[in-house]
Order: sequence, then structure tokens, then C-alpha cells
Amino acid sequence: MAKQDILHSNILGKGQAFIILHGFLGMSDNWKTHGKNLSEQGFEVHLVDQRNHGRSFWSDTFNYETLADDLKHYCEVHDLSDIVLLGHSMGGKTAMLFASQYPELVSKLLVADISPRFYPIHHDVILEGLSALNFDVIKSRGEADTVLSEYVSNLGIRQFLLKNLYWVEKGKLALRINLKVLKGEVAEVGEALPSYSRFEKDTLFLRGDRSEYIGLDDERIIKNHFPKAKIVTVANSGHWLHAENPKDFFEAVIQFVS
Repeated sequence: MAKQDILHSNILGKGQAFIILHGFLGMSDNWKTHGKNLSEQGFEVHLVDQRNHGRSFWSDTFNYETLADDLKHYCEVHDLSDIVLLGHSMGGKTAMLFASQYPELVSKLLVADISPRFYPIHHDVILEGLSALNFDVIKSRGEADTVLSEYVSNLGIRQFLLKNLYWVEKGKLALRINLKVLKGEVAEVGEALPSYSRFEKDTLFLRGDRSEYIGLDDERIIKNHFPKAKIVTVANSGHWLHAENPKDFFEAVIQFVS
């Protein structure tokens, strides 16, 4: 059997392991500020890039079983147990599945703005916009932004997406994400947590007050899988609640993990 690739991470601080998983088309860098702040609260923070994202390896296989398996392998390599696990959006789905499969490794679970239920595909315009970036023609971040703006009008979302740009060499830009596979497997991102999955320990769901990802109907679904779950609403925020209202988001996290 081929050697399993290890997820790339940025590790900050010392103390109890605190793993953070980014969302779809994101990367660990999106969480640098929160990671630094958590490390100052006495945690060893692991900002992890999931496969086909950030600086982690690329693979044709992409689903939550595999993402949870990657995280299990990561914990084995780094000798981690008794972890606090936080995931946003797609990362939240990975975190839910991982915690239900390996409850002995997770002391507390935090899920940011995603429910265990099925979500229909809704990233198609974004993926179309990213596919329109022709790096034989585009020679700057500004030019990439201009092209992307024809598909994505929201500047904040474009800035988030354009964090994936990097210089392969002088004058040559590329994307860190494995766009081909993520486009082909995008339906996997909306998959529901298996009906039998349960995690019986302390769990916090955080939702943005302007987000539609966790509604009233989701509260029952959440409690079915996570009987000890608390649901906290972060004011003045949408789906990227950790970036839109970082102060209130961080306070809710610290209150839960302290």
C-alpha cells in the first residue's frame, strides 16, 4: 500500500492540541489570527490544510470519509489525542464525521456555520469564475480579480478566493486548490452526515445571524447527532462569521473551551 500523504499544517503555541479545519476553497491561512490568539490562551494550535487545498497534497479522491481518514492519519503522525476540534463549513462536516468516528480522540467539538444535513450544490458560479482564470494571459492579482468579478460581485468573497493565488515562478500565477477535482466532486461537499453518526461529548455549533446555513429545522437534526450540542448565534455575521465578527466569534469559542 502506498505511503499515505500527511496534511500540511502550521503549528502555533504549546498546550492541549486544538485543530482547525477550513472550509471549501479555503486554506489554513484564513485562520492565522484566530490560531495565534488561541495559542496565546495556552493551546497548541494546528491550522490544517485539507487535501486539494492550501499546501496539502492533491488527490483524485475527495469525500468526507477520505477527509476524516486524512485527519486520523495526521493525528497519528503528530501523536495527538484529547484534541479540541473546530471546523468551518466543509471543515465542519469533516470535523463532525471525525468526532463521531473517533470520539476517543476528541474532547470537544466546535462546528462553524454548517449543519449535519444535505446541502444542494451552490458553488457552481464560483467554480466557473475560478475556471475562467487563464494564467497564460493573467499576469497580476488585479487582473485575476477583474475576471472573477464578472462571476462573483461580492468583494469579500473574491478576496477570500484570490488568497488561493500564488507565484509558481516569476511572472507565472497559479491556484493552490486542485480546481479540476473540486469541480468534479463538488456534490460531495454537500453530503449529509451518515444517519447513524453520533458524538456524545460537549459540542458547540456557531452560526451567523445573517447566514442561512443553520435554520430552526437544523436544531433538531443537530441534537439527533450531537445530544450535548449548544447552538450560539454570532451577531452581525454571515457564513464567514469568524472573519465578519472575529471578536464575538472568538469570545464564544473561548467561553466554550475554557
